[in-house]
Amino acid sequence: MLAKMRAPQDGGSRLAIVFNGSPLFTGDAGGGESEIRRWIIENDWLEAIVALPEQLFYNTGISTYLWVLTNRKQKPRKGKVQLIDARPFWVQMEKSLGNKRRRIGDPSDVAKDPDHIGELTKIFGDFRHGQTRTFTEQDPVTHQPIQRQRVVSKIFENEDFGYHKITVERPLRLNFQASVERISRLEEESGFKNLASTAKQDLAIRVRDIEAGQQRQEQIREFLRIFGKITMEKLFKDRKSFLTELRTLDRERDMCLSALELKAVLSALGERDETAEICRERDGQPEPDADLRDTETVPLKESIDAYFERELLPHVPDGWIDTTKTKVGYEIPLNRHFYRYEPPRPLEVIETDIKRLEDDIMKMLKEVTT
Repeated sequence: MLAKMRAPQDGGSRLAIVFNGSPLFTGDAGGGESEIRRWIIENDWLEAIVALPEQLFYNTGISTYLWVLTNRKQKPRKGKVQLIDARPFWVQMEKSLGNKRRRIGDPSDVAKDPDHIGELTKIFGDFRHGQTRTFTEQDPVTHQPIQRQRVVSKIFENEDFGYHKITVERPLRLNFQASVERISRLEEESGFKNLASTAKQDLAIRVRDIEAGQQRQEQIREFLRIFGKITMEKLFKDRKSFLTELRTLDRERDMCLSALELKAVLSALGERDETAEICRERDGQPEPDADLRDTETVPLKESIDAYFERELLPHVPDGWIDTTKTKVGYEIPLNRHFYRYEPPRPLEVIETDIKRLEDDIMKMLKEVTT
């Protein structure tokens, strides 16, 4: 539909389409859905979104939303989006049609209907933040009809819907020990198990390769047992010093551990330890711990560095932001913007309802048993 809009110099176009709630927020930052929202909003094509009442359609009762898009925004609307909460604008149908139990009031169609369409058109045309309307609702405590005022229109800048998704890393800290228990963990490491497996189809070659792999496995086990005796099962809290001693023995014994074998050994003999030294890359930079990795969303209008120092650094003083993974996302949390807190019912009222239900159950049980 957007592709078929007339160019602004030719008068432009306005279009509208009904969606369910998913297009408002599904998709992670940098993903397809988020990128579509970003493309629409950054091009300043989104004029308004209207939250429609439930049970308006024949085959579904879910919440639906009307998106209004245009490439000919009036000057006051440029760079802005209007959100309209039209969920209270409905009347009950005299007879249901499938899942359709409600309709938006239209006096030209049903004379006794309130003019909901005219009201919504006026709200859209007025383009004012914080517009309110009064509706008749059922009190959650007394179940009696009461008059309540609700905000039905809010205006936002395009950037209000954008955010940065940042990846917060924390350093990997490990201790190492060549104990009997940790050496036994080698059996669970894929790199170690794969030594005694092969993809060859020829039976004789398969048997030969598997036997050679099993011999190599036993060599590694014996090598680590010797390393444990030499170090007296010392607990290393620095990976660099552990690797230095391990490689020294490796050269003396001519083991020539491969990269995959060494990785399996480090994984089996290492344990996370907050008191251990930071494991570092070859260039001296801290190695991130994938298990401690976290993500945060920072509003597009806010400084990432200021957010990090205020919200995260007090809790993770050794953390840092991996800027290569920062992505821009867009979502439209319409329900959150129009959320109204409803206080819970008083305990006395709840207790009375429970007592009444208990009495009703006892009466029905008596009817069954007599």
